[in-house]
Amino acid sequence: MNYRAIIVDDEPLAIAVLEGYLSKIPGVDVVATFSDGLSAFEFLQHNSIDIIFLDVEMPKLTGIELLKSLQNPPVVIITSANRDYAVDGFELNIADYILKPVTLERLLRSYAKALELLTNKTKLPEKHDDEYILLKENKKNIRIRVDDILYVESLKDYVKVVTHARTVITKQSISSFENELPKDKFARVHRSFIIALKHISAFNSTSVEINEQEIPIGRLYKEEVLRVLENRK
Repeated sequence: MNYRAIIVDDEPLAIAVLEGYLSKIPGVDVVATFSDGLSAFEFLQHNSIDIIFLDVEMPKLTGIELLKSLQNPPVVIITSANRDYAVDGFELNIADYILKPVTLERLLRSYAKALELLTNKTKLPEKHDDEYILLKENKKNIRIRVDDILYVESLKDYVKVVTHARTVITKQSISSFENELPKDKFARVHRSFIIALKHISAFNSTSVEINEQEIPIGRLYKEEVLRVLENRK
């Protein structure tokens, strides 16, 4: 299976370097390149893409602004000469952040991370039915009712799933776990937290409260989270 990719960078030489490297990597096809974020945004409204190789500082629409504008972004690898945007990028769930000049060895490591995320996206969720989910902990399969989940917390390569009755820690990224949850029942409020909307007892502009646990709202998630919470009946 070949993955479709685009490159978005306002430097023609940077695009040429990436295209040259990517032509040597089996399984990835560069289908288009763009010199600004706005042109890429328009393309993405009508085309399905698996991976974006994205610069940050560009005319019309920056890379970070482009990411924020996409409802369901592809897997993203940022390539930038400026390290100052790394935190913003990872809060938007990018696969990796490469400092220019890009080398083939560094690109291969980033592409491996992207492949892992793409595999998790296409893999069927490990569910018993629509109401339950199976989690693996200490070689056991644990059956959890989806509606019982209070919140999910990232612990590096693991996630902690908290319910009223128990806490389960399973090896999985929070981004892949998010894809298994119903979008109308859960919300990502921080790069490290997913919450169950029905279990919120209170909230303000910086945090939500669930079962007496205060959970922070990340600044990059704030606008969308507050819109959802304030409009929720």
